[in-house]
Amino acid sequence: MQSLTFWLVYPILWVISKLPWKLFYLFSDIICFIVFRIIGYRKKVVTDNLKNSFPEKTEKELSTIRKKFYTHMCDMFLEMLKSMTVSNLDLQKHYKFINKGDFQKLEDANKSYMLIAAHHANFEWANSIGLITKYTCVGVYKTVKNPHFDKLVRKIRSRFGAEVIPNKKVSKHAVLKETKPETKGDRLYGIVADQTPKLNKKNYYKEFMGRKVPVFVGAEILAKKLDLNYAFLKVKKIKRGYYEAEVVIISEDIKSMSTHEATNVYMDLVEKQIREQPECYLWTHKRWKYAQ
Repeated sequence: MQSLTFWLVYPILWVISKLPWKLFYLFSDIICFIVFRIIGYRKKVVTDNLKNSFPEKTEKELSTIRKKFYTHMCDMFLEMLKSMTVSNLDLQKHYKFINKGDFQKLEDANKSYMLIAAHHANFEWANSIGLITKYTCVGVYKTVKNPHFDKLVRKIRSRFGAEVIPNKKVSKHAVLKETKPETKGDRLYGIVADQTPKLNKKNYYKEFMGRKVPVFVGAEILAKKLDLNYAFLKVKKIKRGYYEAEVVIISEDIKSMSTHEATNVYMDLVEKQIREQPECYLWTHKRWKYAQ
């Protein structure tokens, strides 16, 4: 059944990825109308998240953000499909890396680094950094239950030269690579870590968008263990289908930072990014279900 589902859906996804840009976003508008107006996908979750995150905004302002968010969300999902067939040159026109001072500094350090991003703007096209870095990119992802779609996701995310590693295996992979002389210091680890970790007694809580929530600290722990440089990928949506990404160094000596300091800086940068473009965050996620 999983195989049948995949082979029924895959040709449709491929055709969508080949659509010219104008037709591509027209199709996204149609999908958005269905998802937002007809199905109302997670509308209550989105509305509650926005109300709690922006208590100072009026109902009209929140409604505007919500509407823009659904348009962006549909665009972003389809843009992931576009990665199936888009050319390197075309993608670099739509997703540009700017202000490359910090990026170049990391590239010149001859030391592996962790590039930590958020579910904001277009995080899928961040893998295009593989086209400009001298390092071996390691993309961390959560596996998909259907093995055929899982293989497709890995294929999409590795198109620009990345190694794609399941999140449960990244620590073992990184330790192995960073302890071998032939691979030590030549990796860029890309991780998106702004959502909700499983709840346990050891969770670290941080104020985020006005509420204290548990946050992932694994990236910081791994970076300290392996003495990796630590940076944030800030992404801004310029206009529909066009983004600018900037690498911002958090630390070049993470072992000297206090416990959770790097995580706090990262989460503050994520919040700043959200407040600048609230419609570009993934509000369908139940990010605050464990808020204190």
